Amino acid sequence: MIEVRLHGRGGQGAVTSAELIAVAAINQGKYAQAFPSFGPERRGAPVMAFVRVSEDPIRTREKIYAPDVILVLDPSLPAIVKVTAGLKESGLVIVNSNKDEKTLREMLGGWQGKLAVVDATKIALEELGLPITNTTMLGAFLKATGLVDRDYLEEALTERFGRLAEKNKKAMARAVKETKIY
Repeated sequence: MIEVRLHGRGGQGAVTSAELIAVAAINQGKYAQAFPSFGPERRGAPVMAFVRVSEDPIRTREKIYAPDVILVLDPSLPAIVKVTAGLKESGLVIVNSNKDEKTLREMLGGWQGKLAVVDATKIALEELGLPITNTTMLGAFLKATGLVDRDYLEEALTERFGRLAEKNKKAMARAVKETKIY
């Protein structure tokens, strides 16, 4: 089982991203669950969402404490939230940032493991006209993990966004190309 924790801000689409990953995995024949973790926070407040994907039925329903993958949608969050808390030693951090690798590793508390970086904000602004990075970050997730197939994720985007899906698919595809993995 692969466990993913997403960090974003209210209104950025972290919960939607978690759901899209789960839908793509289920449509692919895997088992998956997605769920949010937030209270009465307002728009813009830090939020978390979680996804589990497995080849076998998932019996646990608890919060994810030791994720395999961390997905950071907002570049300001590592400065205020310890996004790598509990991350497995063999884990992966996927972050939306325009900073260089050394600076990012410092911001992530000295994280020396696998790191994937994309300037999702720039891509989202150019492709969607809005700084909503969730579907753009799904492209980085695709490239860095291979956990779900691109075709199934595109299908999930179509189901969720209808006529707006094409712009989101374009942003996602661009992120696949532009994500750097260290």
